Amino acid sequence: MKVVVKLFAALRSYGPDYQELELQDNAVLEDIIRKLNLPEKTPLLKIVNGKFADLNQQLRDKDEIALFPPIAGGAKPG
Repeated sequence: MKVVVKLFAALRSYGPDYQELELQDNAVLEDIIRKLNLPEKTPLLKIVNGKFADLNQQLRDKDEIALFPPIAGGAKPG
């Protein structure tokens, strides 16, 4: 099966920000993390087809995955 993966912010250093990956039919989100050699200890926001997902999310052909590092921010106090 083929899926689309989009990497954001600092994760772009691990590959193109938009890429198509070929995966086995029984693949889960964790398989993508391994295939891209992303650090396993790095917390990630994981979105599959517009919905938050966990590493055990079963993937399907043509799924769209977005991966973000945690981003802190907001207005400065006072």
